[in-house]
Amino acid sequence: MDESEFIEETLESELVFDGRLLKVFSDKVRLPDGTESWREYVKHPGAVAILAVLDNGKLLFERQYRHPLRRVFLEIPAGKIDPGEHILDTARRELREETGYKAKTWRHLGTLHNCIGYSDERIEIFWAKGLSFVGAALDDGEIVELCELSLADALLAVRDGDITDGKTIAALLWAEKTMSGAWPLPL
Repeated sequence: MDESEFIEETLESELVFDGRLLKVFSDKVRLPDGTESWREYVKHPGAVAILAVLDNGKLLFERQYRHPLRRVFLEIPAGKIDPGEHILDTARRELREETGYKAKTWRHLGTLHNCIGYSDERIEIFWAKGLSFVGAALDDGEIVELCELSLADALLAVRDGDITDGKTIAALLWAEKTMSGAWPLPL
């Protein structure tokens, strides 16, 4: 089938919630077969996630509390893109704020759309190497514990259910392929 045969036409769009971070919409759509339906979705400003590789070859992780699931998660550094901010600037800012590190080498690995059924959020995944510690600058109320894991240990943590964060799991695929040489780093 041609891609145009899948497209839904938006007939109406209503903003049903306008929050500080998220906006929720309810759209009436016409399906390709001519019938009508409703789509509810979240608009998100986008985010970055960083595979930060330490000089010892280990990856930098954070432990932090995530309120929606009311538990502590192990994940890679990440953060929201501010309006008008370039994604590389976001990655640099978030790595510095959350971990206290800056990196000499940055590479954009790819884009993750983590909730395509109900959100337009995109997460830009970066590779950061040549790290040097310059001191953390956490946002008010942000509590983060840093830890280092080898790629092998991180993958075991995924297998064992200790890492369940989607962006981290997807980024670890890139890390595995990049570190093995199967996927060369983009220039």
